[in-house]
Amino acid sequence: MRNYENLVIVKPTLTAEEIQAAVKNVEEIITSNGGEIAATDAMGMRKLAYPIEKNERGYYHVIYYSVEPSAIAEIERRFRINEDLLRFVTIKYATNREVTAWNGLVEKAKKAAATPAKEETPAEEAPATEAAAE
Repeated sequence: MRNYENLVIVKPTLTAEEIQAAVKNVEEIITSNGGEIAATDAMGMRKLAYPIEKNERGYYHVIYYSVEPSAIAEIERRFRINEDLLRFVTIKYATNREVTAWNGLVEKAKKAAATPAKEETPAEEAPATEAAAE
């Protein structure tokens, strides 16, 4: 099995629930083709470099996974059919140097996924800080 990274850009016109459903659908496509998801990184809503289908923004989501090379064609075919995705890119990590970099990215994504849960407490304190500033 080889290591891959997929960056998908979901349409910004969808609601938060629909965006999460689209991301779950992307993950389901990967796992149904024999892939093992190592980590995901929700990058959030970002401005696009240029408009795509008249959209100025898009929801970015990165998925790191391992799968057999023969499954990539089917995964990408199903991504092309999915109308909720503006764009996607698949990156293959094949050499030892690339696999080492992939492992580092996976660890970084796992740490980032664990960190927001700890950062929610200061966000709750923000309204009290705003009230004190008034």
